[in-house]
Amino acid sequence: MDGKYYTYKDIMVCLKCSESKAYMIMRQLNDELTKKGFMTMRGRIPKKYFEERFNIS
Repeated sequence: MDGKYYTYKDIMVCLKCSESKAYMIMRQLNDELTKKGFMTMRGRIPKKYFEERFNIS
């Protein structure tokens, strides 16, 4: 879990969920960011935004 972004594998480990659930979460969070006017990368989610939304410190 290095860098500024999480992948689906990082989300799977962090939330202890399946691959399909991790992709669904990533897609939803990226859609939220797009609606707020941010550019997103498919298959990646900014760590800061993910941790903020899931209240992880």
